[in-house]
Amino acid sequence: MVPRYARPDMVAIWEPENRFRIWFEIEAHATEALAELGVVPKSAAEALWKWWATNPSIDVAAIDAIEAVTKHDVIAFLTWVAEQVGDEARFMHQGMTSSDVLDTCLAVQLARASDLLLADLDALLEAIKRRALEHKMTPCIGRSHGIHAEPVTFGLKMAEAYAEFSRCRDRLIAARKDVATCAISGAVGTFANIDPRVEEHVAAKLGLSVEPVSTQVIPRDRHAMFFATLGVIASSIERLAVEIRHLQRTEVLEAEEYFSPGQKGSSAMPHKRNPVLTENLTGLARMVRSYAVPAMENVALWHERDISHSSVERYIGPDATVTLDFALARLTGVVDKLLVYPERMQKNLDKMGGLVHSQRVLLALTQAGVSREDSYLLVQRNAMKVWESDGQLSLLELLKADADVTRALSPQEIEEKFDLGYHLKHVDTIFARVFG
Repeated sequence: MVPRYARPDMVAIWEPENRFRIWFEIEAHATEALAELGVVPKSAAEALWKWWATNPSIDVAAIDAIEAVTKHDVIAFLTWVAEQVGDEARFMHQGMTSSDVLDTCLAVQLARASDLLLADLDALLEAIKRRALEHKMTPCIGRSHGIHAEPVTFGLKMAEAYAEFSRCRDRLIAARKDVATCAISGAVGTFANIDPRVEEHVAAKLGLSVEPVSTQVIPRDRHAMFFATLGVIASSIERLAVEIRHLQRTEVLEAEEYFSPGQKGSSAMPHKRNPVLTENLTGLARMVRSYAVPAMENVALWHERDISHSSVERYIGPDATVTLDFALARLTGVVDKLLVYPERMQKNLDKMGGLVHSQRVLLALTQAGVSREDSYLLVQRNAMKVWESDGQLSLLELLKADADVTRALSPQEIEEKFDLGYHLKHVDTIFARVFG
């Protein structure tokens, strides 16, 4: 992870000490369940929890030093705990394998990371909703292929983003549920040396569900779906970021990122106000998406297990969640402080001499008895004159002066087709669908 794009709460989930704490909880809960089943003495679990209650810190450096000799992280951890707890620690890890600890820990970390990301999405949704309601009826030009199309409102742009991130939230809830599974099933996942009830106990204590078939690892299709979901959320971040970047272009300038006092846009050009935050979000989205492919490649492990997935997950677990957490928070700030310019939106709407109303005239001509082909030709030949004049000519006036058009429509009927409000008549309906 890059500290520049990291926030403390998410980083803390992936810190080595936190990982070891989760490992201890897994081992202690498993020992507790084994004691209840009479497999190990109750004093073993009691000794573990007693030490835990009085020794809140974990010596990461000491564990790392042991691993330098054992070349095995879980064994190093168990060795260190045994040194702290004493003889009763020999009952830890009874019938378990390393993947039981590693995979269950990863499930806990991804679940906790999901909870932070869900909170991030809630904050973003709140900000988007506020701006959507604020600009519900603020008219602006809709664009297709980057070209003026027909009027929309800035509130509709925000409502669309709200609906999209609501879907992202639903997907993340499903992905969290899918990835939050516990495996305490022993070597090759047969429970030969550990009772399935131990797994159930540990899962309940850690807020996880039981993995139905874990081989020796939790199936990686779950993780692939999780990281793919993060990639989709990142893509939605980029979509809104790109929209804002386009709206901030000098020749558009319908909205722009907040420019704080003392902020500088360029080392060379003092006049610059660049969309640096949304450009940054575009880059961060690329990184989060990039983690989805190795997660998918992790699905195909050899037989009951191999560790080709392990190194990948040590990267993508922290990096994807930390980066997405930062990106969601940054986008929330952008939306919250976004400068919106309704006057410029209206100016751009009016820029092309009424071309935005061409479809209404086309439809009116067809309803007046003119063939669609001829109707299109009549409107287009006048529209092209406006286009080539860079909006200096008026489509309304050209149509009213076109005898072929006025044979079908009166000047008053033509004028009626240039009503901006017509395009906004169903905004309430759309908002009701999005916000309820």
